Amino acid sequence: MFNLPDLPYSYDALAPYVSADIQHLHHSAHHATYVKNLNAALEKHPEWQDRTIEDIITSLDKLPDDIKTTVRNNGGGHYNHSMFWKMMTPKGQGKPTGTTLDKIQHAFGEFETFKDQFSQGATKIFGSGWQWLVRDNGELKLMSTPNQDSPLSQGKIPILGLDVWEHAYYLQYYNKRADYIAAWWNIVNWEYVSQLLTEAK
Repeated sequence: MFNLPDLPYSYDALAPYVSADIQHLHHSAHHATYVKNLNAALEKHPEWQDRTIEDIITSLDKLPDDIKTTVRNNGGGHYNHSMFWKMMTPKGQGKPTGTTLDKIQHAFGEFETFKDQFSQGATKIFGSGWQWLVRDNGELKLMSTPNQDSPLSQGKIPILGLDVWEHAYYLQYYNKRADYIAAWWNIVNWEYVSQLLTEAK
């Protein structure tokens, strides 16, 4: 059975960029619901309960039909958010350094070019979804996914992700998604991104 992970910081730690009210609602209500619904679905098929979330997300086509959609939505939500909390830090470094910066520059040119393209992709997502930096066959690329879909389900490794569901920002930024995206760059945890990029090899 899956559990709601603790945040690696307090609910108010990311303020003023992300408010305590948003974090509390996002983590203790939305993420908690994904975990609850995922566990409830898997109870119907115990043979799936001992698998990792990564294994489940990459095996959606093999799931029993009666739980496939529920697990796709809620398992994806659990997986995405479990990474998302660690992709943010109250000690945001502004931009990556070292090998991570070199790889981003190799793929996109200047770091600001990458940042602009990522932000534009996140802004243009219609409705709810995620913007990602992924590793795809050894190359860094940008992609968007709808709802709670994960790049992992498409054979790509998520390196950096931004949640643009309204519950991630509406209490503070209302309908100004672009303002939320601009603020979020101040709290990106580039150390964790670098770790994911290293592990993606």
